[in-house]
Amino acid sequence: MSDGAPAIAVRGLTKRFGARTVVDSVDLEVQPGRICGFLGPNGSGKTTTLRMICGLLIPDAGEGEVLGLDLKTQRHKIKQQIGYMTQKFGLFGDLTIRENLEFIARVYRLDRKRERVDAALARLGLESRADQLADKLSGGWKQRLALAAAVLHEPRILLLDEPTAGVDPKARREFWDQIHTLAREEGMTVLVSTHYMDEAERCHEIAYIAYGVMLARGTTGEVIAGSGLHALLGEGPDADRYASAIEAQPGVAMAAPFGTSLHVCGLDPAALRAAVAPWADRIVFSETEPSLEDVFIHLMRHAPDHSVLESA
Repeated sequence: MSDGAPAIAVRGLTKRFGARTVVDSVDLEVQPGRICGFLGPNGSGKTTTLRMICGLLIPDAGEGEVLGLDLKTQRHKIKQQIGYMTQKFGLFGDLTIRENLEFIARVYRLDRKRERVDAALARLGLESRADQLADKLSGGWKQRLALAAAVLHEPRILLLDEPTAGVDPKARREFWDQIHTLAREEGMTVLVSTHYMDEAERCHEIAYIAYGVMLARGTTGEVIAGSGLHALLGEGPDADRYASAIEAQPGVAMAAPFGTSLHVCGLDPAALRAAVAPWADRIVFSETEPSLEDVFIHLMRHAPDHSVLESA
């Protein structure tokens, strides 16, 4: 990979399973040391895209380079330089934390095995539990072990497939601190799929895919600005109870309660103001910024679900 070249650069990436197109001409570029959040509803092709990038699946169409290596012809070399953390915990429950990491070290034929395992245990705070069986760990500790295993061979790219699903907020925060440390101190490039908006906002940039089609790409600010949405915050007694009635008005894309307040979005600011006018005597509406969640829901509502169409 030459200096200044993207760590990941794919163009027209396509994957079909039978008559169904799961990933449809996806373009994606991620620079070295960047954390890219991969968003989209379930069944949108996020996992399939990750598996094509790391060489586990062969694209039906498209081309690209990962770390300067050809995606189709140099898959074996790509696999050696990628760490992949799957949705489901995939290590051995009847082995201890240390034994799992020692096994991974042998699989990769690493030198200095004990030194590397000790370093991984220390880096992820696993030393005190090194002799505990993996099956006995909580979700957060299993997550730490899985991350330790994924980066033990010092990969240059880390792919994370919904890594924090079912993990408590404290463990999620600690996990993301570790990810940023890996990107900042070791220059690791990270592509992570997630449904959590707060996690997406911690990424350097995001990519939104819906039913195989890339719909948005850029920093959080760029994606929000590019959506064309405008938002109003409604505050007043029982404001949240009017969400359904306001959402039914022309010019309103969505209206959602947030606690006792109301978040109203639309594409035309004048039409949005006109839509909420009948409630202005009891709710005070002020302009606010659309959230990433607003954009996510808006894109999802307007994206055709090809899997439904094709199975019909």
